[in-house]
Amino acid sequence: MKSHQKNNRPVILLVEDDETMGDTLETILKKNYRVIKASDGESGLELVRKTEVNLILLDIMLPGMDGLEVLKIIKDQYEDIEVIIITVIKEIDTAVRAIKLGAYDYVTKDFDYDIVLNLVARAIEKQEDKKKLLYFQSEMKQLFRKDFVFGTTEKMKEIYSTIQKVANLQSTVLITGESGTGKELIARMIHGQTDDLSTPFVVANLAAIPKELVESTLFGHEKGSFTGAHKQHIGKFELAHKGTLFLDEITELPYDLQAKLLRAIQQGEIERVGSKKVIHVDVRIIAATNKGLKRAIEEGIFREDLYYRLNVIPINLPPLRERTEDIPLLADLFLKKYNQKFAKKIKGFDESALKALAGCHWQGNIRELENLIERLVAIGEREIISLEDIPLEYYVPFLDANEEVSKEDMLKKACMAFERNLILKTMEKAKWNRKKTARILGIPLSTLKYKMTQLNIYETIRTKI
Repeated sequence: MKSHQKNNRPVILLVEDDETMGDTLETILKKNYRVIKASDGESGLELVRKTEVNLILLDIMLPGMDGLEVLKIIKDQYEDIEVIIITVIKEIDTAVRAIKLGAYDYVTKDFDYDIVLNLVARAIEKQEDKKKLLYFQSEMKQLFRKDFVFGTTEKMKEIYSTIQKVANLQSTVLITGESGTGKELIARMIHGQTDDLSTPFVVANLAAIPKELVESTLFGHEKGSFTGAHKQHIGKFELAHKGTLFLDEITELPYDLQAKLLRAIQQGEIERVGSKKVIHVDVRIIAATNKGLKRAIEEGIFREDLYYRLNVIPINLPPLRERTEDIPLLADLFLKKYNQKFAKKIKGFDESALKALAGCHWQGNIRELENLIERLVAIGEREIISLEDIPLEYYVPFLDANEEVSKEDMLKKACMAFERNLILKTMEKAKWNRKKTARILGIPLSTLKYKMTQLNIYETIRTKI
């Protein structure tokens, strides 16, 4: 497992002719990244051609081909690779030119270790966001007619129409809907429809940030501004400059910080914790919540003026149970996603499985559907997912006593689904040991083997037992 994780770490290429500098950077980065090195531009480009590289730390002054020439080639041929320029103070003007050519940022050779680590982490995060967006857009183009319609219901078509209209406006957007309806996905779509995809998309999940750290997380802090502030911290607003800041679970924002957020939105001004210096930021805010903001206002825990400032463009996402026509499209999207992840070739769902999915309540909405499809793909071995593959907790709502079909066939399938699901769960608990599974179930081993054959369980778990 550790070896697998190590191999999947982002790859950083150091193109640096100063051996001492290269060794220092490698020492700083090798804990979190896989580091490869080149001492000149030509050999660096050769490594890029042979190796999947996520980010390049590129010295400007190199023997032979200089850093700017290397940068131009990289950005021309490998647009997805981020590049951070290494320079000395007297070369700052050249570094600025490099940024205009597409470099992510620059760092001087008298760098602070934490600054390098933070810069690299931000560049990698930006690259991952771009990959997610490109994957999402490519999948949607395959699934939906014309540009892209997120679902076939009229409500979802209206939402997508709104997204297209507001994508390049600076107006704030408030996305509401139950948990799991895809609020962050819609926010990323809005950002993804903008003319300049190189602008940052920064996420702040306010429910996941400790209350005492929210202000610092959003607005940053100066070194020594509070206990534990050992260095300067750049907040989410500054990171999102010229781009989009997505504030998830906005109702979790402490009341005493809501005025500061209002000022940031209205005037484009923030102050780091421990500083009185005003920093101007150009950020478009998209906020989201699964709770009623109007009730929060009535309870005195949310400012009414902030609500109206956020609710300029409202988007309300319907729960999945109100748009069951979209389930086949969403299921197919997730099937393709997890086929790729698990290297599977499952072709689709039969009619009975889709009917079962359409009959579920989906309290967890799209997120719950995705989790189920991931599970089905992970353990599935047959080309088509059928009713018997659906776990019992999803299967039962499908059994409609009023439906004019063979009750005997329905009961038989329900019993088989129950048995199959129970055996698989018990085997997983027993770490795929058949003798232990039979003991837990209180049946002979021969009976378990017969059931495993009858219910096609051997095919499902053959890599595990």
